[in-house]
Amino acid sequence: MDYSNESAGPSNCPSGAAGTKQLAVLLTSPTPAIDTEATLFPSSPSLMGRRLPRISPSGFTLIELMIVLTIISILVTIALPIANAAILRAKEAVLKSNLFTLRSLIDQYTADKLKAPQSLDDLVTAGYLRAVPKDPITGSAGTWETVTEEATILPEQTETGIYDLHSGSSAISSEGTPYNSW
Repeated sequence: MDYSNESAGPSNCPSGAAGTKQLAVLLTSPTPAIDTEATLFPSSPSLMGRRLPRISPSGFTLIELMIVLTIISILVTIALPIANAAILRAKEAVLKSNLFTLRSLIDQYTADKLKAPQSLDDLVTAGYLRAVPKDPITGSAGTWETVTEEATILPEQTETGIYDLHSGSSAISSEGTPYNSW
């Protein structure tokens, strides 16, 4: 038999007793994953008589997806409190920095003008600040609690006004103290 023709099809089918025996062996094969059409009609003479495995579709099973989702949810459960604590520490650090800066600017304003500022907007109009910073805990620039002085701090000071300020939030910090006591 000559199988030199490269095209696959019924014309290349073995005939006679040998072909029938070979066909019977292929059809009664215990391996269900064999593509019988590719085995019966090979595209190349070198593949004649060989069993070619059927390529199954790839993908993930439901159990694999559920395991992956479970692992992701466990990791999120662990990471979320850590991220929230980091955000809180950052807000507290910004609050401390803002309080230090604003208190320093109030002291500079009082020393330069010989009167204390009457509001935080006086620091902006005098050029000490571009804008009143937001309280990072409350998220607003209008919630600062100002403390006015009863008497002048400097001997040559002409007016009393703001000498200290605190956060407008009464929430408890990670240090255990209220933010409005800082």
